[in-house]
Amino acid sequence: MIEFLIGSSLAASAGLNAWMPLFLLGLADRLIPAVQLPAGWSWLSGDIALWVIGALLVLEIVADKIPALDSLNDIVQSVLRPASGGIAFGAGAGAQTVAVEDPSAFFTDNAWVPIVIGVGIALAVHVVKAVGRVAANSVTGGLAAPALSTAEDGASFLLAVAAIVVPVLALVLLIGLIITAVVMTKRRRARKRAAAVG
Repeated sequence: MIEFLIGSSLAASAGLNAWMPLFLLGLADRLIPAVQLPAGWSWLSGDIALWVIGALLVLEIVADKIPALDSLNDIVQSVLRPASGGIAFGAGAGAQTVAVEDPSAFFTDNAWVPIVIGVGIALAVHVVKAVGRVAANSVTGGLAAPALSTAEDGASFLLAVAAIVVPVLALVLLIGLIITAVVMTKRRRARKRAAAVG
């Protein structure tokens, strides 16, 4: 069960920022002795992968803070974030960490299942993020983009770090993310109803 929690948190992190969980997983595998990625995912901690993922992470962080460019970035990321979520779920759920000593016991016969679950989780988070961003940009003329993007990057970072180091905290953060998404969706619907009536 802890593997599912780790994978879900990493996939949700990827839904907010495609490259954050992959970069942090690679760094953790490289720098934290207690974290060991499965052989099939160890490429994440290679020099080239870390440099490329790190550069893409910086590019996404910057692009997501510029009004109008952030919406274009969300369109491009509609493919990348779910793919990243699948990789993050698969690598994270199969990694040996402080919390997971026998990752091979998780989804042993169906190795593709964690990847599909990760794609679904990241896609759901991405859709909520992208729709919320369009609404916020239309109301504020794009002025909310930098603040929202910074909050999303922070949430992505916290979710990924917590998933790798303290999975129980990741559960709390994941629940908080879900509650925030539900509250924001209800508020948006209430504003639309109020605007339609008024």
